[in-house]
Amino acid sequence: MNAVSTKPAPAPAQLSRPVLTALPRPSRLAPVLANLLPPVLILLAFLGLWEFLASGPGATLPPPSKVWADSYDLIVDPFFDRGGLDKGLFWHLAASLQRVALGFAIAGVVGVLTGLLIGTSPFAMRGLDPIFQVLRTVPPLAWLPLSLAAFREAQPSAIFVIFITSVWPVIINTAVGVRNVPQDYRNVAAVIRLRGPAFFWKIVLPAAAPYIFTGLRIGIGLSWLAIVAAEMLIGGVGIGFFVWDAWNSSNLSDIVVALVYVGLVGFGLDRIVAFAGRIATRGTQES
Repeated sequence: MNAVSTKPAPAPAQLSRPVLTALPRPSRLAPVLANLLPPVLILLAFLGLWEFLASGPGATLPPPSKVWADSYDLIVDPFFDRGGLDKGLFWHLAASLQRVALGFAIAGVVGVLTGLLIGTSPFAMRGLDPIFQVLRTVPPLAWLPLSLAAFREAQPSAIFVIFITSVWPVIINTAVGVRNVPQDYRNVAAVIRLRGPAFFWKIVLPAAAPYIFTGLRIGIGLSWLAIVAAEMLIGGVGIGFFVWDAWNSSNLSDIVVALVYVGLVGFGLDRIVAFAGRIATRGTQES
């Protein structure tokens, strides 16, 4: 029989736990830089290429450095008003935006109502759609002589040109949206007995809203294009007249500055309508 050993048993080895280190938080500036850096780099490359190509002896357009030197006062002080037509770009843009706001508002109301009629009435669809398809192909400036003959004034003529240019995409997209209301929505309306105005407000308009705002976004862009072209012919305070007057004065630098402002304002108008569309169609489509 073996003797029992009184020597204490060795303690079991303890397993070392790995030390967990906190992962670094992603920077909040990373998404901003990812979206901002590419267009900034491309813009700088474009300006550099423009400066190089326009600085040669045979260049006909001013380089960015000359645009800055010639139009410095116009760029840094767009709010001056010396009376008459001698105004800063802010006042010309404000006058153009007033015309666009009025003409586009009329086009939006008329376009949505007419689109609802065409989308819900097969008779109206067959009767009006061919006429609208012909009229919408007429260039905006082709309407200007008729509008001047009808209204005898520049202001209502410009507003009419804006209206007639921007109303067609609103009508067409609204009608398409009404015709594409999902059948499930119509079935639910039939079950809960929604008819008349309640059916339009609770079923048709929410379902057609994405199409309506698509038409409005196209319309606001066409409105801005139309007013700049129309103001070149009707004169008065406005960004289109400013561009035409600068051309007559052989001031190409002012034209370049005005075109930059025109592009920025057009982009802003599109973003405003798109934002309104996201708010109005929340819950009816995926963002």
